[in-house]
Amino acid sequence: MPSGTGLDRFGKAHPDRTFDVGIAEQHAVTFAAGLAAQGMRPFCAIYSTFLQRAYDQVVHDVAIQNLPVRFAIDRAGLVGADGATHAGSFDVTYLATLPNFIVMAAADEAELVHMTHTAALHDDGPIAVRYPRGNGVGVELPAVPERLEIGKGRMVREGKTVAILSLGTRLAEALKAADALEAKGLSTSVADLRFAKPLDEALIRKLLTSHEVAVTVEEGAVGGLGAHVLTMASDQGLIDAGLKLRTMRLPDIFQDQDKPDLQYAEAGLNAENIVDTVLKALRYNEAAVADGARA
Repeated sequence: MPSGTGLDRFGKAHPDRTFDVGIAEQHAVTFAAGLAAQGMRPFCAIYSTFLQRAYDQVVHDVAIQNLPVRFAIDRAGLVGADGATHAGSFDVTYLATLPNFIVMAAADEAELVHMTHTAALHDDGPIAVRYPRGNGVGVELPAVPERLEIGKGRMVREGKTVAILSLGTRLAEALKAADALEAKGLSTSVADLRFAKPLDEALIRKLLTSHEVAVTVEEGAVGGLGAHVLTMASDQGLIDAGLKLRTMRLPDIFQDQDKPDLQYAEAGLNAENIVDTVLKALRYNEAAVADGARA
């Protein structure tokens, strides 16, 4: 699928370094593993929903052998008119469970430049970057790509009361939600975690322990970022300390085709949904305090 993945352009510039294996995803992954085993730096470009077909090869031919295959995962998240068959709902869940894997999600086109560069230079094992269908958000592309530190997120906005932990392109909605919360007098931090695996545990721990409410936001199914953050918080005893943590993700359904913005509205992953999640958590806290005072 060279035109769908954009490899047609790469193929014109580098015809001897481009291999179109049709829709044989299992072969594509094993072929890439073989190239990596011989010291090459292969990028395996497959839609998220079709990488599922090659999961056995991802596990046995790549992950177990810790081979440096770079997975460029197109069509991450909801895909509009292509509908449920092409939605990239599950890749974070099925890749971030695998030992040796690094899983990145680009918030915008500039981040995708940095993550592609990072993947190209990563020779210590498999690495994946997921990105959505369609246009970017319009940010300027960096003239010089940056090699990201593996497992390190970035703070986009500093606050004190609410922390929004975003993975992928919901970052724009997280920032809109932060504006709305600030207008209500709620100081809000926004972090772009960049990595679903490995997690930036230091950053996450700092946010969870210094804010009244924390919300994770991702364009993927249950079992992804939110589940990993919850597990980390549980393992480190943060939940025992009264942590108020909420996770926002795609609903447990196969969504029908529609315009992407309407799909995300149906999924409850827009700014207004983030604000509502935060306010409900705060109302719960206030009610608990009031009940304690009456007692």
